Amino acid sequence: MMSDWTFFSNYGHVLVCLGRNREARLRDVAAEVGITERAVQKIVRDLQEAGYLVVSKQGRCNRYRINRRKTLRHSLESHRTVGQLLRLTARPGKQVDASLAAEPASEQDTDQATVTGAADPVKEPPKLTSAKEKTTSPLDTRQQGSLF
Repeated sequence: MMSDWTFFSNYGHVLVCLGRNREARLRDVAAEVGITERAVQKIVRDLQEAGYLVVSKQGRCNRYRINRRKTLRHSLESHRTVGQLLRLTARPGKQVDASLAAEPASEQDTDQATVTGAADPVKEPPKLTSAKEKTTSPLDTRQQGSLF
């Protein structure tokens, strides 16, 4: 029998859904992720407050712009950006939203780049520190809102 766990948290799932379709209705995101619309609203609010997401109104609809230059929150992945995560989860052979494209020249330029398909260069992982050296940070392990 297989368990129902996944590698990404609901935060990561919501971010991937909005990365694939910046005009998605939160009701549809909730159905795809398998959580309530209220839970998606909270996640979007948290992502917005942390600077990962910008929500703008166009008529009666919301549009979502992801800050792909922000680094992932957990210390194990903090050497990677949200843009790298979104490129990793992009569906091959499907039309990809421009927000999944290569890293933009600036944080404001999130919708202008094109998909390159090039692999990300491998970067050196961050140096691990002992428990004595480690300071408490609001972004440390297993924090609510982690993408993984």
